[in-house]
Amino acid sequence: MQKENHPPKMDRRSFLAAAAASSASLALPGNAHAAKSKVHAPETLVTQLFKSLNDKQRKEICFDFDHPLRLKVNNNWHITKPRLGSSYTPDQQALVKDIFMGIHSEQYAKTVYNQVVHDSGKAGFADCSIALFGNPGTGKFEFVLTGRHCTRRCDGDSVEGSAFGGPIFYGHAAQGFVEKPNHPGNAYWYQAKKANEVFEMLNGKQRKIALLDEARDEEATKTVELTGKKQGLEGIPMTELTPDQKGKVRDTIKDILAPYRKKDSSEAIKLIDKAGFDHLHMAFFEKADVGNDRVWDVWQIEGPSMVCFFRGDPHVHAWIHIRENA
Repeated sequence: MQKENHPPKMDRRSFLAAAAASSASLALPGNAHAAKSKVHAPETLVTQLFKSLNDKQRKEICFDFDHPLRLKVNNNWHITKPRLGSSYTPDQQALVKDIFMGIHSEQYAKTVYNQVVHDSGKAGFADCSIALFGNPGTGKFEFVLTGRHCTRRCDGDSVEGSAFGGPIFYGHAAQGFVEKPNHPGNAYWYQAKKANEVFEMLNGKQRKIALLDEARDEEATKTVELTGKKQGLEGIPMTELTPDQKGKVRDTIKDILAPYRKKDSSEAIKLIDKAGFDHLHMAFFEKADVGNDRVWDVWQIEGPSMVCFFRGDPHVHAWIHIRENA
């Protein structure tokens, strides 16, 4: 893995409150605007970014809201060709970084940002690419940021009945492409540990239902294709679990959603409950057990209009797609 390469620091006062920038921050050149006392919502920053684009940039990264590219997802891709570090001004780069930080929870924002920097190679966060769909500030819109182990969205609730505005992806190769069984330093391995707590609570009969052979393939957007099925999904249905076991599954879902801002994680929980928590199934997959330690590296929670698929072999890939209806 190549060393991280952070963009140079500059004063960020053009767009955000006069708070001290971290050593990892992208930053703005000084005296563009007076410092502001309020940190703006990510949606507001998306509007600022959109207004700052020149004609060439708009032609390259702006699309109609219903363009099919908007709902694509993959584990390592660039939604458009321009990269942050070479095709955008320092002001625009700083806005993108602040949008990214703003759509994550205060507890996890720095951790997941550092993960993207680490996994993006020498260019770091500056290797990411973005696209804008619709017209921020005047109607439906969605901002999408992509790169290695990263697909994130900011839609201002433009997509009704859809968490995050569509499928998202996150991952981490913390200490090389093939991680050790305990995944040292991985930003997301805590989620697998929580899921394995569910498995430990299952009795022998339940484990036979929950533990399967091989997991689904990773096939870009198709990986999180929703089935609409309430029965016949892989793994053990929630109806076969005790109240305590169901509670542990709910805790696992909350931990999966913990890196994201409260607004988005709360919406995701509401959509899951609206579609029916008891329709969820949870599965663990035996053939991808890294180190043969029976700590299941690959597992999923799936319902008629939800997929959370976690693959920890050879390193962490995780996919989320949550809607009210498939």
